[in-house]
Amino acid sequence: MNYQPEPADKFSFGLWTVGWQGRDPFGEATRTPLEPSEAVRRLSGLGAWGVTFHDDDLIPFGATEAERDGCIKRFRQALDATGMVVPMATTNLFGHPVFKDGGFTSNDRGVRRFALRKTMRNIDLAAELGAQTYVAWGGREGAESGGAKDVRLALDRMKEAFDFLADHVVEQGYDLRFAIEPKPNEPRGDILLPTVGHALAFIDRLERPELFGVNPEVGHEQMAGLNFPHGIAQALWSGKLFHLDLNGQTGVKYDQDLRFGAGDVRSAFWLVDLLERGGYQGPRHFDFKPPRTEDYDGVWDSAAGCMRNYLILRERAAAFRADARVREALHAAGLEELAQPTLAEGETPAALLADRSAYEEFDVDRAAARGMAFERLDQLAMDHLLGV
Repeated sequence: MNYQPEPADKFSFGLWTVGWQGRDPFGEATRTPLEPSEAVRRLSGLGAWGVTFHDDDLIPFGATEAERDGCIKRFRQALDATGMVVPMATTNLFGHPVFKDGGFTSNDRGVRRFALRKTMRNIDLAAELGAQTYVAWGGREGAESGGAKDVRLALDRMKEAFDFLADHVVEQGYDLRFAIEPKPNEPRGDILLPTVGHALAFIDRLERPELFGVNPEVGHEQMAGLNFPHGIAQALWSGKLFHLDLNGQTGVKYDQDLRFGAGDVRSAFWLVDLLERGGYQGPRHFDFKPPRTEDYDGVWDSAAGCMRNYLILRERAAAFRADARVREALHAAGLEELAQPTLAEGETPAALLADRSAYEEFDVDRAAARGMAFERLDQLAMDHLLGV
């Protein structure tokens, strides 16, 4: 099979991914800066559909108005020349030292107001470029010391910020929704809204919850030891999967940002299976970092690998679902029964209490002795994943 990406696949990349210079806490950059317009052209040549950006990826922090206009012009020209789209944008509220204690939840009120203005400015640009999703990752919204941050007040300030930004989007008439990106730690010791569940609970408290969803990332959930496909399933169940970030991770450690498919390939298989069957229509967005061992040839190999691995896993998942043996195994495992409501339509507590078959006459020993046939099903999935 030719695993060549097409626009219909909706593969997108952040400028900060292929443009990462390889700088980390223990070492300086191993690659030279990459002009955003060049990133657009190279990604387009690989078959990508879209490109995303933080404000500081496209326009250096502190740029003059003339410099800003020039950056936007070059970026637009590259988009027009390639047909690439901008499905999502976000704001960097973590890189500059002014955000060392966060943006929306900094103890310094002036910093919080500056963060709102910085975000509003980039929301305006995102809407101008056609973005439909605005991601919010609170990378510095957290603490290392229990006494340094009253989390209840910090959540008040977070809610205040998001409610205000939603008002701005509505007042301007933008076709834009927000996606909150959870992460448990790094760079802060503990980050607010650390998991998909935390973010979903927070959204329910906002004044315009319909404008907010989540942007889960593979590595972020796995850093907390959680099952990423389960988190995606709950986001889909809640109608809140507005966007997602695909990469690779090998367990509970620092945020590795490996190319998609590297790391936990079984989790990646179940994730693709879920996305392709679950009704998600949004971008397949890659938020990875090409290892600092690579030159730019390696960067483009890594980016191409993200898309290729998704297409391979999509093919494997489709073959798994089409296999008659798998359908038989799914039946044996009781998946059809799980789809049946536990209660009859309109059944009341009194009716259940009166149903002797539900308790008094229920054969507990027989039910306990029944095997669930999960191992055969799981091995069939493994066979398909390995191409056997």
